[in-house]
Amino acid sequence: MARLQVPVGMTRRHFLTHAASVAAMAGPATYFTHALAANASQLAKDGKATILIWLAGGAATIDMWDLKPGARTGGPFRPIATTGDMQICEHLPKIAQQMEHLSLVRSMSTREADHTRGRYYLHTGYVPNPSIEYPSYGAVIAHELAPARESLGIPPFVAVGGSSIGSGFLGMSYAPFVVNDQGKIANMDMAVEAIRVHDRMRLLSMLERGFIEESQSLASQEHARILEKTHGLLSSKQMDAFKVEQEPAAMRERYGDSRVGRGCLLARRLVEAGVPFVEVDTGGWDTHSKNFETMETRLLPELDEALSALVADLVDRGMQKQVAILCMGEFGRTPTINGSTGRDHWARCWSVLLGGAGLKSGITVGSTSADGIEATSQTYAAEELMATVLRALGISLETNFTSPNGRPMKIAGGGKPIKDLLA
Repeated sequence: MARLQVPVGMTRRHFLTHAASVAAMAGPATYFTHALAANASQLAKDGKATILIWLAGGAATIDMWDLKPGARTGGPFRPIATTGDMQICEHLPKIAQQMEHLSLVRSMSTREADHTRGRYYLHTGYVPNPSIEYPSYGAVIAHELAPARESLGIPPFVAVGGSSIGSGFLGMSYAPFVVNDQGKIANMDMAVEAIRVHDRMRLLSMLERGFIEESQSLASQEHARILEKTHGLLSSKQMDAFKVEQEPAAMRERYGDSRVGRGCLLARRLVEAGVPFVEVDTGGWDTHSKNFETMETRLLPELDEALSALVADLVDRGMQKQVAILCMGEFGRTPTINGSTGRDHWARCWSVLLGGAGLKSGITVGSTSADGIEATSQTYAAEELMATVLRALGISLETNFTSPNGRPMKIAGGGKPIKDLLA
């Protein structure tokens, strides 16, 4: 079993305080330290990566991927045929045409029906524990793939449209680099001339060297590397990957002029440039009221356009076998329809969509009862889903991390991959 001793990074608060004199340059740098790819053009061809489309708030998957027509819990939406071996919602016709490249797990069962706890669990494979912070998908994947990607100067873990769960005990080097859905980075517009920025960075670097020589700590060394990478990031041509406006108008239109559309297009640009993990936060799926109206008029059409375009684009570029796509929220929503025509939190049984990276496609794993209240097959938890994605990326599930207190921590919460999805 491989055991990796991981240094703990400095706190975000300390870094921002210490580097304030760099005219806000250090803010974005708190999200990363390591450069990535051995060869950016080659990575566009064969670099493993994951795009997580996060349905924040918990989507009503019973109305998307596992419809129950005719049941009292079924709602007004009807299922339609797809290019895969399943039916999905009538309001997702474009995704239906891409289902030959995707699969469904319809028997997720996670037991965490609170937003905060569910979000944490689905991102890490661990339930929240007040004594330790576990690393998220993005941090783990960046940590495991970064050693082979040393020349690309943009961050290994990018969160688009919102923050993500962080790097936990892996340290700030693998925390998410947060941008909005147009690729804009907070604090990157500096009110000082480039020559003054260079002089400030040089002065701060001299101070850092003296501090490192005195302290000889891993934290101070990591801090210095972050400052070095900050300067490189700001001047890197590879930052063009964040400029979605460089895409042809027809491509932008194909993805859709929406939060999820712009986010998915940016995600494709980033994985094409070699970034191993991108999370797109779509927001708005907490439909306790007006569930069907909200889904039919906005949520489903926007997701349909964006996700179908992303899959087709990856296929067209020969990247689909290298890039995993995962579309999920923190849980599903109740089969019972409440008095506000909404659905409430439901973690007992719900669905996740995934594909790419060599996973089996066009299939459905697991099933639920005719009313959607119970799973009628083997159930799957967050750690098993995470293990499946890591295995598809070629990351060893035998890896153990060592937490700051010396405790060995199993990757993906010790989960076993879903065998039916492995090619």
